[in-house]
Parts: sequence; C-alpha cells; structure tokens
Amino acid sequence: MELEIISPDGILFKGETNYVSFPGTAGSFDVLPHHAPMIAALEAGAIRYQANGKEEQQEIKIQSGFVEIKDDILSVCIE
Repeated sequence: MELEIISPDGILFKGETNYVSFPGTAGSFDVLPHHAPMIAALEAGAIRYQANGKEEQQEIKIQSGFVEIKDDILSVCIE
C-alpha cells in the first residue's frame, strides 16, 4: 500500500507500507492491503505503520485530520 501523510509543514511520510493504524473519531482502525474504499475523520492520537522492508513500527502523533483510502493508496491530511 502507498501511504502519504501530509501536514501544513509538508510531506511527513511517503512510501510503501504493510499496514497502517489510524485514530478514527469513531475508534481506532487498521488498514491492510486491498481495504475497501473509504474516507474517515481522524482525532488526536498516533498513526502507526510499518514501512516495507523495516521490522520496527513507526509512529506520527496527530491532533486531527482525515484519510482517504482507494486502490491501496492511503492519502492522509493532518494538523
């Protein structure tokens, strides 16, 4: 899956991932390859993901934002 996380400061991450966990306003949720298309609002918390080729999980703390998932492309805008 291609993950792109954008903030007002610029692109924080862009690359291939195995999975991503989001702090949704209706609760946390995970996204794996071939996830159904969706748009979701995000609340304060952390986006956690594992980049392809890396064993450790990475994390970006956020205050709010939204994610669009379509065709294994995850586009995230955060504050």
